[in-house]
Amino acid sequence: MASVLLTKRIEFSASHRYHNEAWDAARNRAVFGACNHEPGHGHNYLLEVTVSGEVDRRTGMVVNLFDLKRVLQEVLEEFDHYHLNLDTPYFKDAIPTTENIARVLWQRLETQKDIGRLHAIRLYEDEDLCADVTASGGLNVASITRRYQFTAVYEGESTASGGTWSGHTWDLFVTVHGPLNRETGMVTDIAELDRLVQKKVIQLFNGQDLRKVLGIQKVTGEQLVRAIWDHLVKSVPSGKLERIRLVQTRDLAFEYAG
Repeated sequence: MASVLLTKRIEFSASHRYHNEAWDAARNRAVFGACNHEPGHGHNYLLEVTVSGEVDRRTGMVVNLFDLKRVLQEVLEEFDHYHLNLDTPYFKDAIPTTENIARVLWQRLETQKDIGRLHAIRLYEDEDLCADVTASGGLNVASITRRYQFTAVYEGESTASGGTWSGHTWDLFVTVHGPLNRETGMVTDIAELDRLVQKKVIQLFNGQDLRKVLGIQKVTGEQLVRAIWDHLVKSVPSGKLERIRLVQTRDLAFEYAG
């Protein structure tokens, strides 16, 4: 029987600070910005845990959901409402970035026998940033996804008064994959990625007629997501551009992965 994936979501709250003890104050501020400010800051994290396995003929389940929820709650007791740098033993020599937190949670969960085979972990710091760790990738690499937004005109509609323009607000998700930097705990420099997307996508497209920007008569989501990929793929500060996801509405999205 083929394996089935099951994903469970659970929330917890914690605070953290990005700080490398081997660096001086100036370098920490330059690399981590506001994330380096003492005493730190907090987030309401959302954790998605995906397990795999065959469906049990007796229960119809991959894993007992009661057991899965119980294990997740027990593991998160060490993190929920704590300062990750000061109150846990896991970040004495590692910076509690979203990627590193996901790695630690993976290590804590993979030893739990009641939840089946761990397949993937996705940790949301907030709605604009999440990190993924997978069984196939291993713990030395991760993916980080950052959300952006822009509004642009993409088609014209003829009317009796001479025509109106149709615009849309797009949600743009940029995913970068690669090894975790030992000094920063990050796959890529988020501040540099923000500047890159701002320069090469937001400033170029926001408030503009996409047909003029792209030089084509009718712009489709497929064409737009490919154009964004082409603008970013060679300029990511570190790691490798893995995927571009462009959400037009809650019912329609486009992805491109090179």
